[in-house]
Amino acid sequence: MIRTIDLFAGVGGIRLGAEAALKKHGIDSKCVLSSEINEKACETYQLNFGEHPCGDIHEITEIEPFDFLLGGFPCQPFSYAGKRKGFGDTRGTLFFEIERILQKYQPKAFLLENVRGLYTHDEGRTFDTIMSKLHDLGYGTYDMLLNSSNFGVPQNRVRLYILGIKNATPKMSLRTNLGATDSHDFKRKYEQTNFFELGNSQSKRMVRDVIEETVDEKYYCSKTFENQLRSVVGDDLSRLNGYRLIDYRGGHSLHSWELGTKGHCTPQEIKFMNLLIQNRRKPIFGKQQDGKKLSLEQIQTFYTDKDILDVIESLKQKGYLKEDNGRFNPVCGNMSFEVFKFLDPNSISITLTSSDSNRLGVVQNNRPRRITPRECARLQGFPDSFIVNPTDAFAYKQFGNSVSVPVIEAVVNDFIEQNKDVLNWK
Repeated sequence: MIRTIDLFAGVGGIRLGAEAALKKHGIDSKCVLSSEINEKACETYQLNFGEHPCGDIHEITEIEPFDFLLGGFPCQPFSYAGKRKGFGDTRGTLFFEIERILQKYQPKAFLLENVRGLYTHDEGRTFDTIMSKLHDLGYGTYDMLLNSSNFGVPQNRVRLYILGIKNATPKMSLRTNLGATDSHDFKRKYEQTNFFELGNSQSKRMVRDVIEETVDEKYYCSKTFENQLRSVVGDDLSRLNGYRLIDYRGGHSLHSWELGTKGHCTPQEIKFMNLLIQNRRKPIFGKQQDGKKLSLEQIQTFYTDKDILDVIESLKQKGYLKEDNGRFNPVCGNMSFEVFKFLDPNSISITLTSSDSNRLGVVQNNRPRRITPRECARLQGFPDSFIVNPTDAFAYKQFGNSVSVPVIEAVVNDFIEQNKDVLNWK
């Protein structure tokens, strides 16, 4: 019997994947402690595992012996702690709680999951500090970046996985693989090679594989928003597949001025705004990531029509354009869109997040709608037997924060397979 603990548990995605891998190897397991501070996540955890996680990890002082620590710990800013105490100290961060528990109980192994940015946070000092602390505790480690889309999960989600074994260095056949850069890259490669091999998966799943056949009417977009979309793309709304609704980027995007969300725009006004979006980020105008405010003289280098002053004045009055000391900037209204990204059913989803999973959309039966919490769960590889939180708002956030279950299962499966002689788990 292998005993596990589930820290920063969320709704239990890491536990779900780890237990599936252990079971695959015929290894009985028991979770002797789960910890999660968010009460709504605890509610969902209880619905699925029949237990309510302990709360704040800082208050956990006694744990019965265990073999395998699981933790999707948040990456708190180490920079603040570093400035106060030096980067050799993790006190004041949540990783310190993992360090504390490892030091006290010295389990045989651990699996940690985090965002890919942990590698580069504070110019790599955060990651170096964490690894140094793990090594000081006597753990050999193995770390890698994996994309969920390589593991039968229809989502572009790159995450960092760190494995450790007490007094031994883990061996793994899995290697860092970032997969397709985005949904368009995924689709292009798929169409070119038909079941191309992006990574270690046996099959590729797409958004179309997780869509529910029928959903509640509440998930469909309003008629006003639907009509705005039709005014741009026509009656075939499948043309929206893969489009982002965003005001400060060009490319595969629709904008508020094209949809007329603040008032109808003329073709010239749309042309002006699109050119402004396309050009304002060019290096010749500055290096700001999302572009800079441009003067009339600068704008006239790419919008050369004689009606420029009339167009600018009209856009200002409608609220699409703002003037500040003779310089002009788009007024972005992204949060007003009922859907900010329409997923392409023949590709993968963008990365789910806790803040906007509720505004991802699909076109079904030529009608636009938001994806459902169950579809979010499927985009993370949760089985349909998993009970979602009955309140949609919480469910969206929880799956946006969660891990991709099949990736965890694959990682733990490989970990067990490659380290049988050291782990000696039965």
